[in-house]
Order: sequence, then structure tokens, then C-alpha cells
Amino acid sequence: MKKLLPKKLLFRFEPFLRKLLRFHYKGDHYQCTICETKLNTFIQLENGDLLCPACGSRSRTRRLLQLLKENNLIEGKILDFSPPRGFYELLKKKVKSNYYPTDFENQFLAQYKYDITRIPHQDDFFDLILCYHILEHIPEDTKAMAELYRVLKPNGICYIQTPFKEGDIYEDATITSAEARLKAFGQEDHVRIYSVEGLKHRLEQAGFKVKINTFEATQNPFNGFKSETVLTACK
Repeated sequence: MKKLLPKKLLFRFEPFLRKLLRFHYKGDHYQCTICETKLNTFIQLENGDLLCPACGSRSRTRRLLQLLKENNLIEGKILDFSPPRGFYELLKKKVKSNYYPTDFENQFLAQYKYDITRIPHQDDFFDLILCYHILEHIPEDTKAMAELYRVLKPNGICYIQTPFKEGDIYEDATITSAEARLKAFGQEDHVRIYSVEGLKHRLEQAGFKVKINTFEATQNPFNGFKSETVLTACK
């Protein structure tokens, strides 16, 4: 579909196309935590991730929703950076006017267009911040972290995830072309690769208390989870 249709047109008609896929993949072996569709299988991507054919959710989004439910966090004011469509629709319905979905590049469904380095809200405003696969795109990441800390309530919580590597953080501001960034950082629009400890250290310098959570895929294969690391940052 990506080869046949322009990106904007594909995004517009995605819900209709997903309905067609839903019937083809319907079964009883697995279930998506986002749309709750029961499936005969998830779609395995080239990087090994598992995609829900019915709503397009990735494993990291499905696990995030489970974390929010287990900790009773789907309430209060929620700031969500570049939310996937299914996740956006679910939280928009549950949290309503207290949900602040934002996307700076107009690539996701969102009501706001916030610059993460200059968030237009007062101090201590949000109860929950979701920052998944965002910071690796931001040249001034320490400034973004300071803003996340500023707008999060003292008893709030922020879930953060990025791609990770072993060793130290790798970044080089002289690498600017899409081709060079793909080779250096793994994606054309990434500006660095974090290590888990490196990201933890930068978040702590911004003022956060940070907990590293590592999950194994075997904890719930029924929901199509993969092994991953999530950083929980809170004041």
C-alpha cells in the first residue's frame, strides 16, 4: 500500500483499510490490548516487531496501555507526544478534554503542535506525560527534558522510551544528511542513539528520579509483546 498510494492518502483511508484486514486476521490465538481485536496472528515486521493488523499498534504501544491500566494512570491531564492512531482514539474517548495529543511534524493525529523544547503550559500542569520515541529526534534533548520536568506535577509520572544501544550515547551534530543519519543512528530523522544509562543520567540531570523497567516478551505473548526497556521518570 505504501508503494501504491501517497502517504497522505494512505493515512486518510487507513481506518477503512484496517477494517478489511481485521476480517482477514480474525481468530482466537492473540488479542490486541488497544483495539481488543482477537487475531489468528500479529503481522511481523522486518525489525521483528509485531503489528496489529486491525489498528496498526506496535508492541510498545500495547504494553504502554497495559502499564497505564495496571497503575490506574488513565486520568487527570495527559500530555502525549505523537500518539499512534488507535492509542489516540482510545485516550481521547476516555480522558476527553484532559487529553493533550501533540505532533510537531503533522504526521500523527493530534489537536496540538507543541515544540517539546518550549511547551506552552504553566509549571506543574500534567499528571502524566507519554514521550515514546521522541527524544532521539530532538537536537536540544536536554532542553526538552527540562521542559518535561517543568510541566510535570510533583507527584506526576512520565514514561519515556527510545531506541537503545550498549555503551555510551552516540551523537554527532555534524551528521546532518538523511543518508548519513540512517547509517549512524539507524533512521533518517534521528540525531542520536541513547544508551539506557546515558538517557537515565541526562534525565536525572534535568531533575527527574528515574526507574529503569525491562520487560521480556514471554511475559504476555498473547498480546504480542516484545522485549523492551522503558524508563519511568517522576519528580
